[in-house]
Amino acid sequence: MDFKRTVTPAESSAELSASEFTLDRQGFDHLGRVYWNLGVAQLYEESLFRNEGVLVEGGPFRVDTRPHTARAAQDKFLVEEPSSRDHVWWGEYNRPFSEAKFDTVVQRLRAFLQGRDLFVQDCFVGADPRYRIPIRIITEKAWHSLFARNMFIRPSDPAELKTHRPKFTVISIPSFKADPAIDGTRSETGILLHLGQGLAVVCNSLYGGEIKKSVFTYLNYVLPLSGVLSMHCSANVGSEGDPALLFGLSGTGKTTLSADPDRRLIGDDEHGWSDHGVFNFEAGCYAKVIRLSAESEPEIYSCTKRYGTILENVVYDPHSRLVDLDDASLTENTRASYPLSFIPKTVEEGYVSAHPPNVVFLTCDASGVLPPIARLSPEQAMYHFISGYTSKIAGTEVGIGAEPKATFSACFGAPFMVHHPIVYARLLKERLQKHGARCWLINTGWTGGPFGIGRRIPIRHTRQMLAAALTGQIDRVPYRQDRLFRFEVPTTCPGLPEEILDPSHSWSTEEEYWKRYDTLAGRYIENFKRFADTCPPEVVQAGPVRLGDEVSTR
Repeated sequence: MDFKRTVTPAESSAELSASEFTLDRQGFDHLGRVYWNLGVAQLYEESLFRNEGVLVEGGPFRVDTRPHTARAAQDKFLVEEPSSRDHVWWGEYNRPFSEAKFDTVVQRLRAFLQGRDLFVQDCFVGADPRYRIPIRIITEKAWHSLFARNMFIRPSDPAELKTHRPKFTVISIPSFKADPAIDGTRSETGILLHLGQGLAVVCNSLYGGEIKKSVFTYLNYVLPLSGVLSMHCSANVGSEGDPALLFGLSGTGKTTLSADPDRRLIGDDEHGWSDHGVFNFEAGCYAKVIRLSAESEPEIYSCTKRYGTILENVVYDPHSRLVDLDDASLTENTRASYPLSFIPKTVEEGYVSAHPPNVVFLTCDASGVLPPIARLSPEQAMYHFISGYTSKIAGTEVGIGAEPKATFSACFGAPFMVHHPIVYARLLKERLQKHGARCWLINTGWTGGPFGIGRRIPIRHTRQMLAAALTGQIDRVPYRQDRLFRFEVPTTCPGLPEEILDPSHSWSTEEEYWKRYDTLAGRYIENFKRFADTCPPEVVQAGPVRLGDEVSTR
């Protein structure tokens, strides 16, 4: 359809909420129509009009992002430029990209967009007004504009839109393909971030997560430079105004455990910890919904039936328009994007002016040897934060088979950490010590044996341990020092049988348990070798020891 000669549903109001800082001031001119800051209903109409997706039962807008149903991790690059070069942790996740090549891509993109319609959402990230950063999301897809409206913070006063001037801009153009021979990309897909210019280009990918994570990557760069710890974690707050932070990779139960009926949710994914408290970066959720049920996750499940929600790659019946959340035939990584306001019991402001007395690291140990809960010293907290250990299990990532795979992801979000992990770890330690916060390691994985032999620790037991930690119920109980990891393990916990707290007692033989535990300790040690040269000795020494070495370290 030739939209240049067709009246579209929102054409009459396209310019009503336009910023005075126009796109031509960002180098984009001779465009088609530009639709500024459209509301939900208008974006629904434009998306349907442009055949970008379908309306399904209950009101969500369903889209198909294939062939990209997850992040194109190998196609993400950071521009190597003077202002940020010395701050970046170059390597596996932060691959350098030529500044000259980036300029070439942008020039070609500007030419490509001439005569084409675009959608703009002017938003903010950072719920705390003291750290709020203006951003702009430019998209060729109307539903991507709705995605941005769901995920990021809208100005409270519409008049702010007139003077909105972004510090960071994401331009997402799925129909634009990079040319590796000209542009220097790995493929036709590119996620290119120029931190100095505050500009990200996403091309040849419909996956909404690329927009969200580009913004998160930028925040992980700028906020630590201002002394704010940026974190890939969920956060909630109790009735006494006591926030808690829960770190964890996919499959650890982070989302489930943060949805506590006795606490209010601050956010489910990305936060900052400043001198003033904890704040959410976003105003929305981007939840994985494969095999979601009303019984296991009633709040998130209800969002998959609501008007305003975007469903990515969820299978649906084209006649009844009913969705099937159990169907993974398109991808295991089905997603729902919705405003945080859809979830009951949230912190409406998105921030609390208080510091967390408790920080929790969640790990899914498929080897079945880590204790279900342990208390960490500040140095041990740094070590485990930098390690970011868990096990990838079926359903958490495409390509993972039945057998779980041990993995380490620094700071529980390595692909998005721009600085070296020690930068974030030092900020964490400073805050733990300054505010007297306790740090816990909670294992949501297996006990009584490894995956296939033992059993998953029941979620009710994990909830009891977490509640006991957050309420201080296990502050004064007896503790034992772990033989290999040397963190403190409570010997009792209200409401739990004592044998659960010592996993060696649940294995068929203690010999096999210690053999497995020693293997896991070895994996930790081997992984940490790449950080040892940049970490203080006391942090390196806070890691585990191998069997036979433990006596000399006590």
